[in-house]
Amino acid sequence: MKFADLLSSKAVKAVTSASSKKRLMHDIADVAESAYGISAQRAVEALLERESLGPTGVGHGVALPHARLDGVETVVGVFILLEKPIDFEAVDRQPVDVIFALFAPEDAGVEHLKALALVSRTLRDPGFCAKLRANPDPITLHTIITEAAVVQAA
Repeated sequence: MKFADLLSSKAVKAVTSASSKKRLMHDIADVAESAYGISAQRAVEALLERESLGPTGVGHGVALPHARLDGVETVVGVFILLEKPIDFEAVDRQPVDVIFALFAPEDAGVEHLKALALVSRTLRDPGFCAKLRANPDPITLHTIITEAAVVQAA
């Protein structure tokens, strides 16, 4: 699995401000709707439902919200870079500014887990996250994400 398979260039956004975790979920859902045709309302509901099971802020300013949805054909991602970090109830209690959300088919099984592992492994690299934070242009962000994963896979 590669980032190029997960992340459309239309699904990358730099957001100047998100007032809350819930507002951020709406931003993610809006991007998912415009990039993949996923219902924004269903996406928000699924993300918030998953978040109620436990926060998906994994630490070091990174969050990996994810949800399974009927009607989604394949695992897809949305990347958001926040100009100003927000509280996300992360495991290390640090605010979050790098967000990679995943949407998977209801029956995705192992593909969803592989995608989550790829994203988690990649965003665990502090140097990689620093590079993302230094480049708020969506086209540049998409290039960094898709090329870095190819380099790591080699």
